[in-house]
Amino acid sequence: MEQRALELPCPQMVIGGSRLDAQSGATIGVEDPSNGTILTQVPEGSAADVDHAVKVARAAFDSPSWSRMRPLDRGKILESIARLIEANAEQLALIESYDNGKSYTHALAFDIPAAVDTFRYYAGTCARIEGKVNPISADGRQYHSYTKHEPIGVVGSIVPWNFPIVMAAMKIAPALAAGCAIILKPSEVTPLTALRLAELVLEAGLPEGILNVVTGYGHIVGQAMVDHPGINKIAFTGSTRVGKSILRSAAETVKPVTLELGGKSPSLIFADANIDAAGIGAALAIFFNSGQVCVAASRLYVEESIFDDVLAAVVKAAESFPIGDGRDANTMIGPLVSHAQQERVLGYIDAGVKEGGQVLTGGKKRGETGYYVEPTVFINTKPDAKIVREEIFGPVLVATPFKDVEDVIAEANDTNYGLAANIWTRDLSRAHLTAARLQAGTVWINSHAIIDPAAAFGGYKESGLGREMSDEGLHAYTQSKTVTAFLGD
Repeated sequence: MEQRALELPCPQMVIGGSRLDAQSGATIGVEDPSNGTILTQVPEGSAADVDHAVKVARAAFDSPSWSRMRPLDRGKILESIARLIEANAEQLALIESYDNGKSYTHALAFDIPAAVDTFRYYAGTCARIEGKVNPISADGRQYHSYTKHEPIGVVGSIVPWNFPIVMAAMKIAPALAAGCAIILKPSEVTPLTALRLAELVLEAGLPEGILNVVTGYGHIVGQAMVDHPGINKIAFTGSTRVGKSILRSAAETVKPVTLELGGKSPSLIFADANIDAAGIGAALAIFFNSGQVCVAASRLYVEESIFDDVLAAVVKAAESFPIGDGRDANTMIGPLVSHAQQERVLGYIDAGVKEGGQVLTGGKKRGETGYYVEPTVFINTKPDAKIVREEIFGPVLVATPFKDVEDVIAEANDTNYGLAANIWTRDLSRAHLTAARLQAGTVWINSHAIIDPAAAFGGYKESGLGREMSDEGLHAYTQSKTVTAFLGD
């Protein structure tokens, strides 16, 4: 597949219809993780930049051009955004590959279509935000009472670096459908597709100021967004540690939050499963996107009688995945997003070995340039080992045998997280009964990571608060108002 030349977006913040540098003039270098070179510089925003964006967003939200826009016309704009993303798919996929390190082929096949689908799905919801009539009894006299959903206002959206354009779409599309205005903070590590998306959104006819992009560090720009009294809601995807901090800070202004946080998801493979399908499925569930996936199934539990066969299939798959530059069409495993992330993952691998785990394959960095780590499989780990308990966010799998369903459900649920899980079996009764007992927001059966705008997504326990996607995700950007009118005796 012949790739187009890299075309980077304007490296400035988008506030209203203007491209702006940070008020301080400071910048952040954006790195290509395949080789460590600097692609461009983006503004290092501050609380002052956030305050300016809030004022612009508030004025745009209150403007008749948005607040009185027909729901069907909002839907037309979202559909236009979807079409413009499709028309610029190759450019966006290439930016994503340079910015994040991921495979260009995968970004073109999965990430960009997922963003398109999200905008297209929510384009169809704009005219379906319905209220209800309340059959109240009250004091027995005649009343007409109804409840309606109104946009929550100005939303602060903070997205991570692992799926930049997908995460941005998951935040922006439902907020626009609900009628909100948005301030988006992309990760300082991967801001480029967000800046290009903001250009496309304006081209699609969205009124200026309804979507604003402020670049900068999370502890500065993100914190300023959480603290700002003019922002009515925070939608965050990222680490559990940061999510807890946001929740504490948001309490000061009683600001509602949606949190999609970390995971330590299990794969459960029963003896009657299709071993070939389960083996490659378990491998892809952890090694896709170099393990930098919130729902990555990093804990593998296999019924004892087939444990060796499944492990052989997983190891074979891990060793067959080509590692390299994301622009190489053959690459399956690209670099980790940064040197810091590479060091973090290698540190966990070292800890796993020191705690007695056995590495079946991988376990090392690859190459002298770029931030590559080999797909790694551990066995013989202790239940309290760091690599079993903590989210690594890299291509590291821990495999454990089990004897019966009670054992595996107990082990799968023995975690602070509860984002996702998968089950591999031909017995659909056992699959559904097991799924009902797993403490996870999403459970896949004989598959993994099938994420669709129609299906609600979010976690149990420390994996998050609230849901994204589907009508649940849409209503998270609204607040209900009840109106009751006395009609007379």
